[in-house]
Amino acid sequence: MNEQLKGFFNEYRKLIDARLPSYIEDLRAPDTLKQAMTYSLKAGGKRVRPLLLLATLDGFNRPIEDGLDLACAIEMIHTYSLIHDDLPAMDDDDTRRGQPTNHKVYGEAMAILAGDALLTYSFELITSMPAVREEPAKALTLVRELAKASGPCGMVGGQVADIEGENRSLTVQELADIHHHKTGDLLAYSIIAGAVLADASEEDLEHLRMFAIELGLLFQIKDDILDVEGDSDKLGKPVGSDDGNNKSTYPSLLGLDGAKKMLDVHTMKAKEHLEAVKMDQALLLALTDYVAGRDH
Repeated sequence: MNEQLKGFFNEYRKLIDARLPSYIEDLRAPDTLKQAMTYSLKAGGKRVRPLLLLATLDGFNRPIEDGLDLACAIEMIHTYSLIHDDLPAMDDDDTRRGQPTNHKVYGEAMAILAGDALLTYSFELITSMPAVREEPAKALTLVRELAKASGPCGMVGGQVADIEGENRSLTVQELADIHHHKTGDLLAYSIIAGAVLADASEEDLEHLRMFAIELGLLFQIKDDILDVEGDSDKLGKPVGSDDGNNKSTYPSLLGLDGAKKMLDVHTMKAKEHLEAVKMDQALLLALTDYVAGRDH
């Protein structure tokens, strides 16, 4: 990770980490529900999605403060998806980021409800943002695009396809389609949302959309590679969990070397799309290298 990106990460990840639980503290909701919501929000993580949004805003020379609420709303949706993904009916994981999963601490019913609450509250948070309160058309665009990215045609649809793809061999294209929706759509939204907040041109929005699709794909390819050769202590979960769940992965379909070659191809494609955007690309380029080269 280069020094510019490292400094950006350190500053704004700390800010996001501090802000996330603060939204929940003042809610007029049952204490146990708030505790379960906060438990997973405070579990840490890379915060890649909110940082993508903030880096996009920064690239268009717009104030970071304009996107903090939206960045946190996206992380709430990502966190809800992880809570549900860990449930016994889904991936049945006991640990997440090195600590017990939400349902192991609060029970399955409360974990489901905590995820539901994070999802629905995120939309309330977006519509309350000062940056869009006086621009209803922009607020509508942000909400509509987020609902699409996280709903049946996006992340949830991708999760369903992932479940239905277990115990059978998928083609590389089928696997890419699953991950495009399961992981890539919310990553793509983070970038597009930053561009919408920055009033980017339609041409720049389209290039950024293509960049984001490639970034989401290489993010998942790297996850699959790490599931084979990563360090379980750094990952915060057991290595080989996908293989144990009988899931098709890029290494299982292409071999480890083939998956690494595919990672290189999509890293190059992502950079080509980004370099066509009229903005300061330095942070997003560095973030692309980070996603492709990370060890956790």
